[in-house]
Amino acid sequence: MNNDVTEINAADIEVETGSAALRDDSLDAGILAEHVYVPDEPDAPVQDAPVQDGSVQDGPVQGLGSQALEDEGDIAADYIEELLDICDLDGDIDIDARGGRAYVSVNSSEDSNLRLLSQPDTVQALQELTRLAVQTKTGGFSRLILDVGGSRQIREAELASLVTAAVDRIEVGGEVSVALEPMSSYERKVVHDIVAERGFVSNSEGEGRDRHTVITKA
Repeated sequence: MNNDVTEINAADIEVETGSAALRDDSLDAGILAEHVYVPDEPDAPVQDAPVQDGSVQDGPVQGLGSQALEDEGDIAADYIEELLDICDLDGDIDIDARGGRAYVSVNSSEDSNLRLLSQPDTVQALQELTRLAVQTKTGGFSRLILDVGGSRQIREAELASLVTAAVDRIEVGGEVSVALEPMSSYERKVVHDIVAERGFVSNSEGEGRDRHTVITKA
């Protein structure tokens, strides 16, 4: 039995979620992501909170008030709407607030050219730019989540596949624990939820951009 922690990267897993279709003719994410530093969210509003099943989840210590979240959503929607106009893209914007975060979703009909912004790396870069726009107006840190054309669902499917591969290495391969690639606090929380559903335990380890999730048996 190998006692070393094994690391799994997204590149090791081939996920049939339709993400390949989104990458066709999409914007080069490097144009945006290369120039946008994507820091992990600061420790002040986020911490690992234990739950009853023994897993550790990343979540808000305390969220913003409903009015503040509505304001964030409105500012973000205005910013995204202006961006869509500049890019000559069509999209409907929906705003929601839950779990201490504002959520902004951009969707459109199947024949829309919105897919040009749907690549996960591009959405991540756009999310950081939108957060900066919100922070400039509000003067406070933003934990806003942006979804474009269902990109979040695609990413969650990829994370589920990463967890499945990790669980297989533990159950079949005899690994004691498996470390996933570094992720944002939002993605780590998604992973924690998936791991808990599978009956395993997960913990967040590391600091800053190296913070990642380690999965072990319950």
